[in-house]
Order: sequence, then structure tokens, then C-alpha cells
Amino acid sequence: MDSTGSTEPANAAARPSDIIAFIGTGVMGLSMARHLLTAGYRLRVTSRTLSRAEPLRELGAELFATPREAAEGADIVCSMVGFPKDVEEVHGGQAGTLAASRPPKLLIDFTTSQPSLAVRLAAEAARRGIAALDAPVSGGDIGARNATLSIMVGGDPAAFERACPLFLRLGKTVIRQGGPGAGQHTKMVNQILIAGTMVGVVEGLLYAAKAGLNPEQVLASVGGGAAGSWTVANLAPRVLKGDFKPGFFVEHFIKDLGIALEEANRLGLDLPGLALAKRLYEMVAADGHSRRGTHALYLALARRQGVPVEVLH
Repeated sequence: MDSTGSTEPANAAARPSDIIAFIGTGVMGLSMARHLLTAGYRLRVTSRTLSRAEPLRELGAELFATPREAAEGADIVCSMVGFPKDVEEVHGGQAGTLAASRPPKLLIDFTTSQPSLAVRLAAEAARRGIAALDAPVSGGDIGARNATLSIMVGGDPAAFERACPLFLRLGKTVIRQGGPGAGQHTKMVNQILIAGTMVGVVEGLLYAAKAGLNPEQVLASVGGGAAGSWTVANLAPRVLKGDFKPGFFVEHFIKDLGIALEEANRLGLDLPGLALAKRLYEMVAADGHSRRGTHALYLALARRQGVPVEVLH
């Protein structure tokens, strides 16, 4: 396993003088792109809803209508989009980055996607002389804003070393897990862990509510012990405030859990907790909360348990 501790000639590393094509300015992508701009990188940006990228234009980024146009003449292309089909769309086809007449030499996909797609994308890029890394991230909107993301990378070691200075502008934990697809497999582990933790947090909060406890005091007691976690520290307080704005969309989490289940089945694994979490989140989406944060699981279970919830709008 490689980490940021390995060395490579300085001229092989990504430099602020590099031109980066950045695709996707959603909940996390906007903050990630902003960090690269403030670090001195020159950005060529596109997004499905281009108006979301306007704050980046004000900081000096150039905006383009298509991924291919953004990628023309760039040194590196980065994507942070929603679904595997979006990854295929922004990099493949006549309007994709790989169709640029002068494509970048390094492609980094931060999207949580299918390991098999990461392998195919790396192979397709290699045929054009382009190195590709799958680099899904964890940390949500908070990690993106604070540049404290955990970045799980799959791909060639030399490409990883090339990308490390860029990664370190976005995250605090940057580890190469193996070849193409290994980053995505690692992210599936991450999502399986998050799903089980979230179910426990929500059920614990519901129990506290039904038992007539002060939930803030309960969190103060349990958050520093063995039950403590990032979810308890960051998302449980949002639940208590009625703040279900997305750090990560429910609909994207359902996508991730579906990928994880498909991969588990392919590996011959039966993961009942993962299957249960996916069913629960499908229930959350059926209640109309697909564009809320993953902690909106509380809303769906609270309604079924008769626990009142005040939701901020």
C-alpha cells in the first residue's frame, strides 16, 4: 500500500501552474474546485447546471459548456459527479473529456462509482496515452469545505505521485489502495460502515426521544465513549436541530449501497446489514427525502414510530 510518504522527482508532481479541467460543482465539487483555485491552479470548469459554477468564475475560473471544451489543453481533468452514468457521459462520447483534441495527461475521478467502470475508464484512457485514477472521497460537505477529505485512490503508482500535491489541497488522508478500481472498492467499505453506523445513530436518538431523555445531554454522555463516531459528532446534532440539508444526498447513498451490494454478491458475500440499510434508505426516498442528507433516515423512522420532528426549511 502506498501513501503520500513515497517520493518522486519534484518536476513529476502536480504544480499550481497546471491547468485543471474540473467537472461537477455540486455540494462537494464546488468547495473542492475552490480550494484548487485558491492554491493557484488555473481552472477550466463545467457542470450540468453551469450557474452553480458562477462563484468559481468570480475567483478566476473559466467556464465551458461541455467536458470536452473544458478539457482542451488542460494538464489534468478532475470529475466529481453523481452517478456512474454521469462518469461515462463526461469522459466518453463526442462531448466527453477523452474526445478533446489535446486531452489532459492525467484523469482523476472523485465520484463514487463502480469499480468495474474505474477499470474500464483507466483502460480507455491508457489507449489515448492518459493515466487515470479513481479517487472517491469521504467526509461530506464538511470535509469538502474544510479540505479534510479522506481520498481513496486506485491506479498507477506514478500517476498517484503526480496527483498527490493536488490531493493534499483537498484532503488530510490520501492513500493509494492498489490498481484501477481499488479506490472504489475501498469507498464501498466506507459506505458499508457508514450505513450501519447511521442506522444505529438514528435508532439511538429515537430511543432517547421515546424515553423522555434530553437528547443533547445523551449525546454529551455517549459521544465521547465507545459509541462516539464522526456521524454522532457531526450529523446527530443536525438531526436534533431539524437540519436535514444534504452533506451527501440520500439518492446518491442509495446508489452507493446498490453498488456495494452488487459487488458483495459478485464476491460471494451475504451482507444482511447492508441489504437492510439499502431497504431503509429506499423507504426514505419513497417518503420524498431523496434530496436531503443521509441523516434524513431519522425522518422516515420517526414518522413510523410516531415521534414528532421539527424540520428547518
